[in-house]
Amino acid sequence: MAKSNYITRQGWEALDTELKYLWREERPKVTQAVSEAAAMGDRSENAEYIYGKKRLREIDRRVRFLTKRLEVLKIVDPNPQQEGKVFFGAWVQVENDNGELNVFRLVGPDEFAPSKKWISIDSPVARALIGKKIDDEVSVETPNGLATYWVVDIRYRPFDEE
Repeated sequence: MAKSNYITRQGWEALDTELKYLWREERPKVTQAVSEAAAMGDRSENAEYIYGKKRLREIDRRVRFLTKRLEVLKIVDPNPQQEGKVFFGAWVQVENDNGELNVFRLVGPDEFAPSKKWISIDSPVARALIGKKIDDEVSVETPNGLATYWVVDIRYRPFDEE
C-alpha cells in the first residue's frame, strides 16, 4: 500500500529542519573531515577516510529522500469543523475491553512514533478510527486477534495541554 502524503505542520517543520541541518552543517563537517583524511596519504587503509565517505553517502541519500518527500507532502492543519470527530492530526483516547485507556495521535507515515503513541494514518487502528465520535465502538483485526476500542475523548491538541 502506498504511503499517504499527509503530514502535520510540526512534522513537516521537523523534516525541513533535518534537511537544512544535514545540508548546511553535517555535510560540510564530514566533507572537511574527508578532505583532511585524504591528505594523510594511503586512502585504502585510512579508516577516517573510508568512514567519512560512507557517512557522506548516507547524508546524500537522506538529503535526496527528504528533498523529494517534502515536495509531495501536504500539510494538514486541524479545522474547527472537525471538533467532535476523529480526523488526521487528532489525539484520540480509547478504552479497550479490559478498561485500559490509551491515547493515540493520528499522524502521517513520515512522523509516526510508537514511543509517543503516534500512529500512522495508514495503520489499521487509525483507518478504523477516522470519522468516529465519542462513545463509538471500533473493532480492528490485529496480529493478536480482534481488538475492540471505545472512543472516550477526541482533541486536536495534546491531552496534557489543559
